[in-house]
Amino acid sequence: MAMTRNATRQYPFTAVVGMDDMRLGLLLNAISPAIGGVLVRGEKGTAKSTMVRGLAELMPAVDVVAGCRFSCDPQAPDPGCPDGPHGAAAAESRPARMVELPVGASEDRLVGALDIERALSEGVKAFEPGLLADAHRGVLYVDEVNLLHDHLVDLLLDAAAMGASYVEREGVSVRHAARFLLVGTMNPEEGELRPQLLDRFGLTVEVAASREPARRVEVVRRRLAYDADPAGFAARWADEERALRERIAAARELLPAVALGDTALRQIAAVCAAFEVDGMRADIVMARTATALAAWAGRTEVREEDVRQAALLALPHRRRRAPFDAPGLDEDLLDRTLEEFAGQEEQQGQDGPDGPADGGDDPEPDGPDGGPDGGPDGGPDGDGPGGGLPPQEDAPQADGRQEPPVPHQREEEAQSAPAKDEAGSRPEGGAAAEAPAVAAGEPFRTRRLDVPGLGEGADGRRSRARTAHGRTTGARRPRGALGKLHLAATVQAAAPHQKARGRRGPGLVVRRDDLREAVREGREGNLVLFVVDASGSMAARKRMGAVKGAVLSLLLDAYQRRDKIGMITFRGSGAELALPPTSSVEAGAARLERLPTGGRTPLAEGLLRAQEVLRVERMRDPSRRPLLVVVTDGRATGGPEPRVRAHRAAALLAAAGTASVVVDCEAGPVRLGLAGELARELRGTAVTLDELRADRVSALVRTVQGRPGTGGGAGRAAHRPGSSNRKAA
Repeated sequence: MAMTRNATRQYPFTAVVGMDDMRLGLLLNAISPAIGGVLVRGEKGTAKSTMVRGLAELMPAVDVVAGCRFSCDPQAPDPGCPDGPHGAAAAESRPARMVELPVGASEDRLVGALDIERALSEGVKAFEPGLLADAHRGVLYVDEVNLLHDHLVDLLLDAAAMGASYVEREGVSVRHAARFLLVGTMNPEEGELRPQLLDRFGLTVEVAASREPARRVEVVRRRLAYDADPAGFAARWADEERALRERIAAARELLPAVALGDTALRQIAAVCAAFEVDGMRADIVMARTATALAAWAGRTEVREEDVRQAALLALPHRRRRAPFDAPGLDEDLLDRTLEEFAGQEEQQGQDGPDGPADGGDDPEPDGPDGGPDGGPDGGPDGDGPGGGLPPQEDAPQADGRQEPPVPHQREEEAQSAPAKDEAGSRPEGGAAAEAPAVAAGEPFRTRRLDVPGLGEGADGRRSRARTAHGRTTGARRPRGALGKLHLAATVQAAAPHQKARGRRGPGLVVRRDDLREAVREGREGNLVLFVVDASGSMAARKRMGAVKGAVLSLLLDAYQRRDKIGMITFRGSGAELALPPTSSVEAGAARLERLPTGGRTPLAEGLLRAQEVLRVERMRDPSRRPLLVVVTDGRATGGPEPRVRAHRAAALLAAAGTASVVVDCEAGPVRLGLAGELARELRGTAVTLDELRADRVSALVRTVQGRPGTGGGAGRAAHRPGSSNRKAA
């Protein structure tokens, strides 16, 4: 996956239009790789990959030990290099490598692989280097880093932080140096990284396509010119590329001489404390970034504008406290903090170490003289792309052939009835009124709802599954490349054949047929599909705020358990796929917040739409098992024969083996228990909003029932609320 310079004519780094924050973040890491890399967040088609590849062209060439697979520096070879010791080995020069990590890479491809068979039978450490070794002293580029498995991201960031990679298998250990410039890119709409992983990236920048027509025209003009003649286009930018390469080299040489004074250090500490970032990594990254900024400007001292710019690059992603918090900084608070501590330093210098001469309170700090702030033109936009809910047309009321309303329809009809105008008449058209969106209640910690059985989906934290990581439950013959070796089972398989193999001495003769790999059980992430009732009956008695709070809580739970989510809403006369299956819970929260209510309850349409979405997703990813969460009071009033059609739709989902849970949103002293009936039709579980909370003792041992004949007792317990409600009614 390594790309050598001049194998193809890359688009010049200096020819990219705009993207100033990303450009600066990349250059600072090129000057000081100790900063810890940069995470680029932004919409698709914003030249993220183009800039990273262009940066690799600017990196200085590296001297390496000839023949060393780990790119050891001949001036200071790694004493623990698997290809060493090198001694007085010959040196050669080569361009810095640009290595790309694909989303589907395995752990062995990333860190390297040991030949366990040779290690056991011959005692030889046969090690095949991975991408971390290829990227040593170069650039490691991870596109769509948020879509990597979490354990791969952990390995990647551990290596970046320690400057070394460790591979250990059954007591056989290999270590090699792995220092590289780490660049990750991601589209936030496809899901966020965990806060712990976000914190491991040194800097973060937000990128978006320019909205200025003149700048967009220039982008198109340059790209077309490059496509027509890559070599000629690169030649026209050769002087700018050369000048930038020389400036990077000069900044690297100046970096050790840059002084970070006490004033700058206090400002860094004050800013990190003011923004309540966790741990000390932010302080260290800010210090390294401010130093690199000074070197980039050709100075040997760190100024206030360097500290401010460092904060804008190093802190936004560390401010995320919850998955639904948007990254960003309050720049007014940043400026006040910098001014306050700059003023304190000036005052201490005037009054001496013992404080003010008059012994009174500290005077009000003086602000700066109004010099340039050195920061970007503006912080990252708070509004993510695609965050809004598409406008919905009002659903028409049922015509005169609609069956007469039954008593439980009256609440939703009162909600959906068109308002009268000043003259007392109703507006024409008979359209169902759309109630304004209701704010969601406070989220809470929900109990785990899991899919029964044993899956084989992607690693996560919800349902039981056979995974690459977890507790060992057995052993089996390898299927293809050997995974995690089960040593005891391997010895057991080899032991009976030792005499026939002519074993002499205490050793054990192991052949490939004897190898056994461990079978492990962990947890998987699921596809959690929410089907949310947004009809008029749900808006009655101000229930929608509590319902939205419950769905928001389930979204937060899905984020923590590494699930994909989707959302279907139904109201009026139909159902809408409000959020196609995605890993972005932020998108789900945004659509939930804007969810309108009103109209009848087309429950059958909501369930049928869910069946279609699950059918398509099953073809796309057969290993990811779905969990259907229906949030409703169980009423069905929309369309012909609404109850009969809803029951048929539920039976279709049950026949497909879909694990289901119905969140019963019915409230009031008299309840009909319709949600419990729907859960029985789905062969799933019914829980009330109150029972959904993890702190309820009655909810601690509940399990979603996804197939007929599973779990009996738990399923019956889940339906008791519905039974008692019908008696009360």
